[in-house]
Amino acid sequence: MNPCLLIPIYDHKDEIRGVLDELAPYQLRCFVIDDGSNSETRAVLDAAEKDHPWVEVYHRDRNGGRGAALATGYRLAHERGFSHAIQLDADGQHDGADVPRFIDAISDDPDALILGTPVFDDSVPRGRLYGRQLSRAMVWAATLSLEVSDPLCGFRAIPLAATTRLLSETDLGDHMEFDPNLVIQLHWAGIPVRNLPTRVVYNPGGLSHFDMVADNVRLSGVYSSALFGMLVRSPGWLLDKIKPRARS
Repeated sequence: MNPCLLIPIYDHKDEIRGVLDELAPYQLRCFVIDDGSNSETRAVLDAAEKDHPWVEVYHRDRNGGRGAALATGYRLAHERGFSHAIQLDADGQHDGADVPRFIDAISDDPDALILGTPVFDDSVPRGRLYGRQLSRAMVWAATLSLEVSDPLCGFRAIPLAATTRLLSETDLGDHMEFDPNLVIQLHWAGIPVRNLPTRVVYNPGGLSHFDMVADNVRLSGVYSSALFGMLVRSPGWLLDKIKPRARS
């Protein structure tokens, strides 16, 4: 087991230093994937890389979306020989103190996808909370399973071999649809899912790149396609469930 940290970033110059400072005690290699940020954010990242030898910043030429940045990070980490990427967001919403808990979860089940299950406080916007519940229901229907507690949380531990193999075979999207699509596709590929409760906060005035129109359209497309895919897969799934009973 050889885990690293992975943080995608686009213009979160005011939060990223605090996120990295919180992760400093673990001294894990941390890949920060800059998805075409502005010059001010790039300067902050370059300074952070100089101050923290365990941080490596990869600058993408242009903004391609969250999914594109994550795919870049997964491939980079896998090429460098890491087995897992513990992924966090750059906006300070996630509790870096939970990194050891994710490492323990990887140790207990190295083949699994470890998903953070958000434990929200009163800072969570109601609209975001209701949207997450809808996403959960869609993923449950698409996987015929209640195994996934939250398909959207950006704090997760990614098994890199299985994920990079999937990326070479499947287009998961370049934007906010990437996270739930990855969960669905890995579940379909037989990767076990484990859920880990973790504190998530919404900082007042925090910068969000979620486009309420475009990203909701993309998410709807992913869920519609996944539901159709499950209809195609369901006969085989039912047969697998029936076979053990027939043998017994």
